[in-house]
Amino acid sequence: MVQPAWQDPVLLAPEAAPAPEYGTGSLADLLPTLAAGQGVPGFEAMIPELTPADRNCVFLIDGLGWEQIKAHPDEAPFLHALLPTSRGGTGRPITSGFPSTTATSLASVGTGLAPGEHGLPGYTARNPDTGALMNQLRWKPWTELKAWQPYPTVFQLADAAGVRTAQVSAPGFEQTPLTKVALSGGSFLGRLTGEDRMDLAAERLAAGDRSLVYTYYSEVDGQGHRFGVDSDAWRGQLMYVDGLARRLAEQLPPRSALYITADHGMIDIPFDEESRIDFDEDWELSAGVALLGGEGRARHVYAVPGAQADVLTVWREVLGEQFWVASRDEAIAAGWFGPRIDERVYGRIGDVVAAAHDDVVITASANEPHESAMVGMHGSLTPVEQLVPLLEVRS
Repeated sequence: MVQPAWQDPVLLAPEAAPAPEYGTGSLADLLPTLAAGQGVPGFEAMIPELTPADRNCVFLIDGLGWEQIKAHPDEAPFLHALLPTSRGGTGRPITSGFPSTTATSLASVGTGLAPGEHGLPGYTARNPDTGALMNQLRWKPWTELKAWQPYPTVFQLADAAGVRTAQVSAPGFEQTPLTKVALSGGSFLGRLTGEDRMDLAAERLAAGDRSLVYTYYSEVDGQGHRFGVDSDAWRGQLMYVDGLARRLAEQLPPRSALYITADHGMIDIPFDEESRIDFDEDWELSAGVALLGGEGRARHVYAVPGAQADVLTVWREVLGEQFWVASRDEAIAAGWFGPRIDERVYGRIGDVVAAAHDDVVITASANEPHESAMVGMHGSLTPVEQLVPLLEVRS
């Protein structure tokens, strides 16, 4: 809405942004709740609506948010029919963490920790030890694993407690640093096809009296980035993964619970100047900025020493009607990264953090050409990105 010339613009307040439900209903709370129900020492049930099961399987569908399932009953009849089962039969979603992006979310799932503790606070983040941007999805430049994420995973702790633990995913993920820091523990079993993954996940679930199995599918997210969630290609992937979920559910062994969730949702962004603000071509936004991290809808902005206050002022003036723009300490106080921030993580968070409220992104056409060309985007705190399902099938 255009403000009258005499009226100051209404800026979005960081403390009014919908922070993730850390501690009661976020992705970070899922595996600790399941492990607690299986008697693994050191865990407690964080999502109170869930009922314990001896055998737990988590099927994470990359990019399939709560609102996407709600909007596509014809393409996803099985998943849509399960919506009333979400979050222990309450029919409500859970949240990802912030930012709502794959590296951050998978680390939250696997470690049971919020981003402020596991330390993967975005797609890219500054390494305070080197001053360089670190891509936490692709792990470039190489960074020592334990220094970046020192905590054990829930899988490792469950396996040590006698729970039969396995991850069933694409073979190429087995040796990736993200898998090692976020999802390792027990057995990794690589299978190329989705059908093989579902069959093997059910088999591994039945292999122990207590078992914890994780399986994953990525191409809903992939097609969304390339073609958008309003495309036939994306709908085709949704139809396919709906069949995979049904296939797995129909093979559950006795005393099992299957939880179908996602790491984030997605939104399509138009290709126009109003919707795509190019940082690399914007002298106001780039002034005083040493590094631009994060991604289009969730930016970490690292200022030149001494310019932090000026950068915050400019970003808030230019973007504050469309983005929640916060200083590092304001974002932390608002709970965006969780209730606790480890000392090693503090400097990884931007001096300024900008989370999109409207259907808009901050691209970087010269430095991020691939990411800037994507149709579907995610990362921010809006419901379409932040809310994810926790659909349940029990045997």
